Amino acid sequence: MSLPPLFDRLRLPLIGSPLFIISGPDLVIAQCKAGIVGAFPALNARPQALLDEWLHRITEELSAWNRDNPDRPAAPFAVNQIVHRSNDRLEADLATCAKWQVPIIITSLGAREDLNTAVHGWGGITLHDIIDDRFARKAIEKGADGLIAVAAGAGGHAGRQSPFALVQEIRQWFDGPLALSGSMATGGALLAAQAMGADLGYIGSAFIATKEANAVDGYKDEIVKSRASDIVYSDLFTGVWGNYLRGSIERAGLDPDNLPKGDLSTMNFGGNEGSKAKAWRDIWGSGQGVGAIDRVSTVAEYVDKLEREYHAARERIGALPVAVPA
Repeated sequence: MSLPPLFDRLRLPLIGSPLFIISGPDLVIAQCKAGIVGAFPALNARPQALLDEWLHRITEELSAWNRDNPDRPAAPFAVNQIVHRSNDRLEADLATCAKWQVPIIITSLGAREDLNTAVHGWGGITLHDIIDDRFARKAIEKGADGLIAVAAGAGGHAGRQSPFALVQEIRQWFDGPLALSGSMATGGALLAAQAMGADLGYIGSAFIATKEANAVDGYKDEIVKSRASDIVYSDLFTGVWGNYLRGSIERAGLDPDNLPKGDLSTMNFGGNEGSKAKAWRDIWGSGQGVGAIDRVSTVAEYVDKLEREYHAARERIGALPVAVPA
């Protein structure tokens, strides 16, 4: 297993996952300066013309950081593209990403060979998020460079499979870049992801509770006070199964324990401000790892904490006795 050279600048083997509505330039720039991949969904830039401004700002600020900090260069950034047919902005957003030669494109809800070819044309790489081995194989067949395994417990749209099951099936046939998502919030969990075969961790929910995140204070506070038992798995809100905070569902006047079934046909990732964007604002997504988040911090503080935990976990593993065969 080996990662492309653009990952050599990482301080930790970690991608900050793109968070719908919440991830913007402030969060991405802070993540990259802290030494991890920062990412945002292209659809967060509304109207579409704003995407060009965001990419201009991110590119310029990270370039300036690298000039001033040659010993601590920023990590690369990523843009998430929703490939679902309801996303009527995809072609325009992809053209804007080509203009700024975005180094990493994360694709979701559909894999397209022509998109992967286009990204390769400007020197970028593509990572496709999947929830099972079948979708993983399709993504690689269509030219994705790597995979993001979205396991049970991940925030937002999440799979049902254990991370152990998902990673070990993929590693039976794929030795390229692999990130793992699902309930990860500590440096120890990050090391565990690597131990089971992933190259990178993929953390989202914990970054909601940072000062740079574009989330209301109530959302951040809910992340801090919630536990894994407060996460509800439902397909009601977007037509795709995902994890959400119980408190936000209750405040919307719904019973988290008796939610009706969703309808995939209602999914809408169009360029307008539709009902689904409103749903993500009112019904707050989160993964099961929130029990490890105990305060709102800056991105730099949180990444510092992850680094301490990551190295402490490595020391613990190194100190374990090794069984010697008789």
